[in-house]
Amino acid sequence: MAEHPILTIDNVVKRFNGISAVDQISLTIPPKTIFGLLGPNGAGKTTLIRMITQITMPDEGRISFKGEKLNTMHAEEIGYLPEERGLYKQMKVGDHIIYLAQLRGLTAADANKKVRAWFEKFEISDWWNKKIEELSKGMQQKVQFIATVAHEPELLIFDEPFTGLDPINADLIKDEIYQLKEKGATIIFSTHRMEQVEEICDAIVLVNKGKKILDGGVKQIKQQFKKNIYKVTFEGALPVIQHPDFNVIKSSEEELLIQTTPHNKPNELLTFLMDKIEIHSFQELLPSLNEIFKEQVTRDGHE
Repeated sequence: MAEHPILTIDNVVKRFNGISAVDQISLTIPPKTIFGLLGPNGAGKTTLIRMITQITMPDEGRISFKGEKLNTMHAEEIGYLPEERGLYKQMKVGDHIIYLAQLRGLTAADANKKVRAWFEKFEISDWWNKKIEELSKGMQQKVQFIATVAHEPELLIFDEPFTGLDPINADLIKDEIYQLKEKGATIIFSTHRMEQVEEICDAIVLVNKGKKILDGGVKQIKQQFKKNIYKVTFEGALPVIQHPDFNVIKSSEEELLIQTTPHNKPNELLTFLMDKIEIHSFQELLPSLNEIFKEQVTRDGHE
C-alpha cells in the first residue's frame, strides 16, 4: 500500500479584510523530504504555515495530514519553529523546554530524558539553570530548536531557522536537519535565502502574492529553466567559432561561455571544440534557484 503524503493542501484560500493572503494554493509534500517554502515578504508563506499549524483555519479548501483532514489530534505530530521566537524570558532554560515538551504530549519523565539528551548533544548542559534572558539570540535559537524537535514530531516546520546563528552553529543545525530527515521526519523549510534552499531542499514551492507560481524537485526545476550555457576552460589560441547553433557569450584566454540551441546535445559542442583547443574542463551552467526565483517573481508581477 502506497504511503500517504504527509501533507496535502488542496485549493486553500485565506482572506483578511477581503484580500486573499493565500489564493487557491494546492501542493503535496511527500514523507521524509526537506521541502522549501519560498517567496518574497508578503507572499503568503506565514499564512500558509499558520493554517498547517492550526493557528488559523482556511476559508476555503482542505488541508490533510497523512490522508486525514487536519485536526487538533495532529498537533502533537507537528513541530513549529517560528521566525518570531517566543520564549518566556524569566523562566529557567531547562524548565522552560520541559514545559513546552509536555504541552506537546510528552510525560514529565520522557520530556526530562529527551531534553537532557539534546542538551548533552549540543554541549549546553551548563545552560540548564540559566534564565532565557541571560542567553544571546543565537543561544536562544538553539534552545528553541530543541523545543521544536524534542517530542519527535513527524512534520517539522522551520521558519528562517538560521537567523541569528554564526556559521558554526548554522552548520550544527543544518546537520541536525539532515539527521532528522534520515530518522523519518518531513521538514518544511521556509526562507528567502535561496543558497540555503539549494543546498538543503529536495523540492520547493514558490509563492508570490498568495498564489503558487512554481513547484517541483530542485534538480528538475533547475533543468526546466536551464539556458543551455556551457563553460569551457582550455589551453591554446582562442578559437574562432562560427556555427549557427553555438553562440559565444563570453571569452577570455582560458575560458569560454557558449550557449547552444535547445536541440543540441553537449557532445555536439564538445566534438566541435575538440580539434580546435585542448579542453581542461567542460561544464553545463544551470541557473541558481535565486536566478529562477527572481525571474519568476518578476514575470509574475508583469502578468
